[in-house]
Amino acid sequence: MTDHILVPYDGSEPAEHALEYALEMFSNADVTALYVVPTPEGYWGSFDGPEERVPNAEKARERGEEILEEATDVSDEYDAEIDTAVRLGTPDHEIVAYAEDEAVETIVMGSHGREGIERVLLGSVAENVVQRAPVSVMVVR
Repeated sequence: MTDHILVPYDGSEPAEHALEYALEMFSNADVTALYVVPTPEGYWGSFDGPEERVPNAEKARERGEEILEEATDVSDEYDAEIDTAVRLGTPDHEIVAYAEDEAVETIVMGSHGREGIERVLLGSVAENVVQRAPVSVMVVR
């Protein structure tokens, strides 16, 4: 049995499907919906911490909380409680780091998020998480 499920959640339809899948298939597990505020990468992004790299970081964090309220509404429809978390950073790195830090046993995620919807197979975040995660990853379409 899986005790702790992580669902990366960005408010997209695939993320909502992943959350619904997790709530259906792992009804006795602790489920955490994680929103990652993306931070700039590359040369200039390496000089500051995540808080300094995101313009209006507090506002971005608040927006993440609003998106996670949508996830909580979905869980209410399943008569389930979920935990939520917001992190700043590169989404695929933060998802993997959260899974490692919080003893997550399975990651359930959408095949693509708000960006990259035109991708036929996997979005780049999902693809990178599948390659790097230290735990099982279920990709929901």
